[in-house]
Amino acid sequence: MDTASPKDSEYALIQALKQGDSIAYEKAVRQYSSGMLAVARFYLDPSSAEEIVQDCWVTVIDAIHKFEGRSGLKTWLHRIVANRCKNKLRTIKREVSTDFTETLDPELADRFNSSRHWEQPPLLRFDESADTLLENGALSDCLNKHLSALPETQRSALMLYEAHQHKSEDVCNILDVSASNLRVLLHRARQKIFLMVETFQESGKC
Repeated sequence: MDTASPKDSEYALIQALKQGDSIAYEKAVRQYSSGMLAVARFYLDPSSAEEIVQDCWVTVIDAIHKFEGRSGLKTWLHRIVANRCKNKLRTIKREVSTDFTETLDPELADRFNSSRHWEQPPLLRFDESADTLLENGALSDCLNKHLSALPETQRSALMLYEAHQHKSEDVCNILDVSASNLRVLLHRARQKIFLMVETFQESGKC
């Protein structure tokens, strides 16, 4: 039985990468590419984001020897992606703006009071297990559809914080946003996902 802790497993992976182990490299690509892509999509269009991630993996082959372990491997990789994206934006002289004044979607606006708290919270049911809801794949497909439809900034923040379990300060550093802006991004993304789940549970429709 493998009793190695996540930290020990990460250390072993890093050492294998530094030794040029091709199997370790393939494992790292599989394990971390989705998170790296989420970061890149915060800054760039999907096609450019994929190119950046591919380029970053080429960079990692040499850069891994300079990795000192001051942060986790995942955070280090995400920062490489973020820096590469920022450099690309500087090259093409384009600024990314994040509008934190945008209004809520019409179907959500009347669910909140003047203090921006739920006036009518989602009617989520928990009488069905997650396995039951996901067994035909319908909810999973619906979730993927709605995640893809989120603004890039919201999706990247949600994926990094929720799916990839980054600490809030790491997400702020990776995406170069303030803590208050991160809270806004997460709040809006969660609102839309909650509404989607509520609709699916009530009607079975996406």
